[in-house]
Amino acid sequence: MAETSAATGLTVQQWDDKFFMECLTENRFSGEMGTSQNAIIQVKEDLSKKKGDTIHFALVNKLTGNGVTDGATLEGNEESLDSRSFALSINERAHGVRSNRWENQISAIDLRKAAKMALKDWSMENTRDQIIAALGSINGVAYGTASEAQKDAWLVDNADRVLFGAAKSNNSSNDHSASLANIDNTNDKLTPGAISLMKRMAATASPKIRPVTDTHAKNGRKYYTLYVPSLIFRDIANDSTIVQAQREVSLSAENSRLFKGGDLLWDGVIIKEIEDIAVLTGVGAAGIDAAPVYFCGAQAVGYGVAERWKSAEETFDYGRKKGCAIMEMGGFAKMTFGTNSSSDTGDLKDHGLVTGYFAAVADA
Repeated sequence: MAETSAATGLTVQQWDDKFFMECLTENRFSGEMGTSQNAIIQVKEDLSKKKGDTIHFALVNKLTGNGVTDGATLEGNEESLDSRSFALSINERAHGVRSNRWENQISAIDLRKAAKMALKDWSMENTRDQIIAALGSINGVAYGTASEAQKDAWLVDNADRVLFGAAKSNNSSNDHSASLANIDNTNDKLTPGAISLMKRMAATASPKIRPVTDTHAKNGRKYYTLYVPSLIFRDIANDSTIVQAQREVSLSAENSRLFKGGDLLWDGVIIKEIEDIAVLTGVGAAGIDAAPVYFCGAQAVGYGVAERWKSAEETFDYGRKKGCAIMEMGGFAKMTFGTNSSSDTGDLKDHGLVTGYFAAVADA
C-alpha cells in the first residue's frame, strides 16, 4: 500500500513559521514587541512585500491640546498631529552548523535537530544583543565606539530625557563624561524616587514620551517599562519601599502581558532585569562603576523585517556532510527624530525613551 508523506518543503515552511513566532514570543523583550504604534518595540514587515533596504516608521507624538467642551465650535480649533518619520536600514543575519554522516551515526542525538535548536538560541541571543545595542546607541553609533564629542552632541539634544543619578543637577553643562563622574555610590543608586523622576521627565519632555497601553488588561492601564542591568536591579529590588510595594501588586498586573514573573512594579513603571546591559567601568565618582538604564515608552525601538527567519539545509562532499542554517533580513534601531527646523534628520532626539545612568558597583 502506498503511503503519503508530508512534502519536505511544506515541513520546512511550517518549522520556519513556528520558529519566527517563537523568536517573537520567547525572547526577553517579547512582551514589548508588537506591530502597532502602541508597542515599545514596533515591528514592521513592509519590505517582505517589496524590494529595498530601508523601512520607514511613522512616529506619533502625544496630543497636548485641551479640545472643546459644551457645544463650543470644534472646526478651526483642531490640533495638528505632530508626527515624523524614521528610516531604519536592514541587513542580513545568518548562522549555520555543519556535521558529517559519521558523527550522525555515532551520536546519541539527532545532530540536525540539535543544530536547529542551537541556532534558534543563537538567533534569540543575537536579537537580545541588537535591542540592547539599539537602546544605548548614540544617534545610530554603538555606545562603545561613539566619541566623546558625539556623546556630548547627543546629550545637548536630549538633555530633557537623560538623567545622571538621582538629580538633574548631575548634568555638568551637557558634558557626558563629566556628568557620569558626578554619580556616586551613596546618593546615585537607582531608587523609587529616581524612577518617579524619570517618569515625570518622560511626561514633560518635548515632545512627551507616550506610555504603552496594556490592551490585554481589562482596565487598559498605561505603563512605562524600565530595563536595568543586574547590579542596578539588585539595588532597587532590595529597597525597602520597593519591597513593600511589591506586596501590593494587584493580580491584574501580575496577569498583564507586560508584567512577567520577576519584574517589579513602581508608580506605573514595570522594572525588568536585563542581565546583558553592560556596566561602564570606572566612569563614576572616585572611579566607581555605573551603568545605563532605559526608561521606555511607545516606539522606543523599531524592528524592520524584509525576510522572516527561515532555515536551509545543504549537503557537501558527496552527501557525506550536511549543513543547517538560519537566516533573516531585518534590523533594530532606536527611534529618533530631527528637531532642526530645516531638516528631518538634524539635531536628533530619542523618540520613546529616557536614558538614565546610575551606580552599579559589584558585589563585595
